[in-house]
Amino acid sequence: MVWTLFLIAVVLILALDLGVFNKTPHIISTKEASKWTLIWVTLSFLFSGVIYWLYTTDYIANPDKLLPSAAAMKFITGYLIELSLSVDNIFVIAIIFASFKIPQKYQHRVLFWGILGAIVFRGLMIFFGVMLINQFTWTTYLFGAFLIFTALKMLFSGEDEDFHPKDSFIYKLLGKVIPITSHMEHEKFFILTEKGKKAATPLFVALIVIEVMDVLFAVDSVPAILAITSDPFLVFSSNIFAILGLRSMYFFLANMLTKFSYLEYSLVAILAFVGLKMLLHDWIHVPEWASLGFIALSLLVGILVSLKFGKEKLLTDSDSTEQ
Repeated sequence: MVWTLFLIAVVLILALDLGVFNKTPHIISTKEASKWTLIWVTLSFLFSGVIYWLYTTDYIANPDKLLPSAAAMKFITGYLIELSLSVDNIFVIAIIFASFKIPQKYQHRVLFWGILGAIVFRGLMIFFGVMLINQFTWTTYLFGAFLIFTALKMLFSGEDEDFHPKDSFIYKLLGKVIPITSHMEHEKFFILTEKGKKAATPLFVALIVIEVMDVLFAVDSVPAILAITSDPFLVFSSNIFAILGLRSMYFFLANMLTKFSYLEYSLVAILAFVGLKMLLHDWIHVPEWASLGFIALSLLVGILVSLKFGKEKLLTDSDSTEQ
């Protein structure tokens, strides 16, 4: 019943989003985006209270026999992990929109439908991830090693590894399935060409590329949250709240991405931490408050350092590029 009610609530929220609050395509200002970002973050933290209440009752399965306070902290920790790892996703989304020249007033529509697909794919990945950990305990070490590898790759990868959507395998494969046009007709995903054939507009191409990239990012984020808990409802709900808040956070951060140039090091620290936690879980027990504190502190330090030194780093990078 809890799962059903939760999914119905998500569907209603998305219906209100597209059918009421964003019925007319418009450019989402930084002020509007910041308001919705605050609303989503507040709702997410309030939902931790619902988690606390649910785990004091028998309304939800509790396979790990968690105390209500531990369940609430695990939810918040998982939510912060997913939210922080979404920052990299935001960078890629900005590149995709710029590459396909998607007008700002239509970007919300693309992200809306992208979220529907993300919910389905994340749900499947979480289901199989939890099943693997429960059936084969050794996969915990595999996930842990993968997260540390990802952290090291992020730390040492050069900035020359730029993503070019139009050169991607996804774009080329889609072009073989359906004709692609550079022409846009309002917010339509498909239009009829002069020859009467259906063709995909840049909006649909951007949607598919974003969808595939989200699945690739989930390969990192799902194992990261599984390091915190293997409780299916906690993993899924924290993922969903992070995904639902991704659109407003994108429009909030899209024009300020360069200011947070040091936040990537926070993500490296978080991935390395949860990776080590998975590898050493048989020998070292990390309390929930310690995990939550480390992740919150990592994000705070990354934001503060970015605000203080981000402008200097940007000037240095631009000077080296000119040379």
